[in-house]
Amino acid sequence: MSIPFFRVDVGGDEREKIDEVFDGEAPNIIEDLEAAFESYIGSTFALATSHGTSALHLAMLAIDLKRGDKVLCSINAYPSVPEVVRHFDAEPIFIDIHLDLFSIDLDKLEAYLSENKSKKLKAVIVSHIAGQSVDLDRLYAIAKMYEVKVIEDASDALGATYKGKKIGSTGADITCFDFSPHLRPNVCNGGMMVSNDEDIIERAKSLRHHAMQVDDDSLGYVYDVTDIGSQYTMSPLDAATILVQLEKQDDIIARQQEIAAIFNERLSDAPHISLPVVEQEHAFSLYIIKIDKNRDSFARELKERGIETGLHYIPIHLLSYYKAKYSLRINDFPVALRNYSQVLSIPCHGALSDEDVEEICDAILDVASTRV
Repeated sequence: MSIPFFRVDVGGDEREKIDEVFDGEAPNIIEDLEAAFESYIGSTFALATSHGTSALHLAMLAIDLKRGDKVLCSINAYPSVPEVVRHFDAEPIFIDIHLDLFSIDLDKLEAYLSENKSKKLKAVIVSHIAGQSVDLDRLYAIAKMYEVKVIEDASDALGATYKGKKIGSTGADITCFDFSPHLRPNVCNGGMMVSNDEDIIERAKSLRHHAMQVDDDSLGYVYDVTDIGSQYTMSPLDAATILVQLEKQDDIIARQQEIAAIFNERLSDAPHISLPVVEQEHAFSLYIIKIDKNRDSFARELKERGIETGLHYIPIHLLSYYKAKYSLRINDFPVALRNYSQVLSIPCHGALSDEDVEEICDAILDVASTRV
């Protein structure tokens, strides 16, 4: 039997809520989701979008990113992060990563900011890898000192916490979420942009639907366009599905943590494998191990045993567009390069049974034991 890297667990509750949308019984489903998300995260404002990338793109609009501006981000991020910066003809500045946490290295971030003071430095985008945040208190202190905005990419951190507070409520200017786990296809698409800054949210809201403004006293089909926006709105069917899944998210995280505890116990002495390092509260939306040699052949052998794996992520400087655009060299980011050759994400999601988890462990131990 094959165990997929991720499987969507959808039941009757989602179908019932979707039927309500079809039957016209949930006319404000998107607003309902936004209100539920504000309550769940603990943020003042939440704005639903068509997917996580549109939330990030809308965030760039909301901070008024312009041509020539610079945005700092991790070299180990999904391509959507620098992509939204480039769409404004602005420049992503890449920072190497922490060896064990896989996210942006705050020492290197602070060093760059101290050595490169410029009014063009607009923001830093911090991606929370695997459901574990960076030291957010320090991040916010750095951002305040150097007067840059903080945008948190929480694509893999829905429901994750920092010092007991959910990511999205801890002090960032903007936090963006994606409802497609690990940025893989889901039964629905959707993103969410949250902020405690009313001006940022109001600007984003005004741009979310082509910057079209309708006079409340008009017939409804007379509109004006006040800026350059785009179409970022979420489908009501997606909102219905996500609203139900949001109610399950804490239970999903608890299950992921249970699975991670089993992995920690069974794989602790596995040869050639290093387990995740935990420095902050960890939701284990991903369980990333390191293989000390021949990672790809290790993954192939797991695939032959029916275990699908993932890679989070290919460092940006190894991708053709960014390598050519910014003349990046393979050794420019040595920590990310070293990790890239070793990291492997194994299945860790709420739909896994105990039998699945044991099978994953057995397969990993079997493959590891055959290596010399």
